[in-house]
Amino acid sequence: MISFTSSSLSTLFRSIPWSSSFVPVRSKNYLNRPRLRNPVWFVKKTRTLHNEQFTEDNVAFLNEVKRETVLAAAQRSQSNLLQLAQGEQSGQLAQWSPGLKRTGVIAKKIGQYPLWTRDGQKIRTTLLQIIDNEVVKYIPPEEYRPAQEPRQSRNWRKPYGCLLVGAEHGDPSLFTKEYAGLFRHSGVLPKKHLCRFLISPEAQLPPGTALTASHFRVGDFVDVRGHTVDRGFQGVVKRHGFKGMPKSHGVTKTHRRPGNIGAGGGKARVWPGTRMPGHMGNRWRVLRGLQVLRINPQHNVLWVTGSNIAGSTNGLVYVYDTVLPLRRHGAKGVPAGPPPFPTALEPLPADAGDVWLDELHDFRKLSITYSAKGE
Repeated sequence: MISFTSSSLSTLFRSIPWSSSFVPVRSKNYLNRPRLRNPVWFVKKTRTLHNEQFTEDNVAFLNEVKRETVLAAAQRSQSNLLQLAQGEQSGQLAQWSPGLKRTGVIAKKIGQYPLWTRDGQKIRTTLLQIIDNEVVKYIPPEEYRPAQEPRQSRNWRKPYGCLLVGAEHGDPSLFTKEYAGLFRHSGVLPKKHLCRFLISPEAQLPPGTALTASHFRVGDFVDVRGHTVDRGFQGVVKRHGFKGMPKSHGVTKTHRRPGNIGAGGGKARVWPGTRMPGHMGNRWRVLRGLQVLRINPQHNVLWVTGSNIAGSTNGLVYVYDTVLPLRRHGAKGVPAGPPPFPTALEPLPADAGDVWLDELHDFRKLSITYSAKGE
């Protein structure tokens, strides 16, 4: 039996002529895997609050400063829209064409409401409210690097940029210095929620531009992305809708059990994808091809078809143009003409009233009239 010492082994390995055909390989491949690199806006949002011992006069003064700051931000948003409208009149803005990708909006799911067509058919809809949406930052395609590279190869012919959108004003004193610094150069008050949308370079918007319900038209089709309600660990009856066993006739302790999960014989195993108990909810889900039936410009509310949009009441969802080829802008059955590009530069006035789809029954109009007897 031949024994080697550590010094003799190191001398032996140094004496071996390593060629290109024989290269040592590391066995710990997990060290070479790509890491998740979060975007720059993934920072700590809220800070630790302390008792500042402000007097009533100080609190009133701070509230007044906050109110003036919010009004100044609203005026700045209107001035940005006016500048974009002037640029459109002078021909500086790009015109919409099929294949361009607009930005989306951040909405809050506030409830459900039925609508009826003129022939009496009931349609279940979900109300989505767009609250204080403003553009925070635009990152051009050559500078934007996603946290994880997509599986498909990057489209270099038509690259997409990144538009950072914020929603719902927040108290600046409640946010950390790092999070508030994201809004420093945009002239936008710190927002409670941030989201990024991949857009075409022609659809970019300057920071501070307001996004309202007029970004969509009545009859447009949209995709809604939401976070499902976390139900925890659930059984097959609630998670997959199993019927269960009979309540009587000899059934003992198996009323809500899944039953057999596989066959025996040569392939005695559980097949992948078998519906079994497990964690339910807490997943991102997208509903595609939902139609906008009604718009309220005063409160920025959209009536969208469907009652199964992911998320709970007052939960956030992301609304953007659909990717379905038969329901995109320009397809048959979609409102004619180009959509507001890059956004609605002249939003509908707040006192204009709701905008309804032509096929719906407008309850503001009389459907039955009565006349006096003998007329």
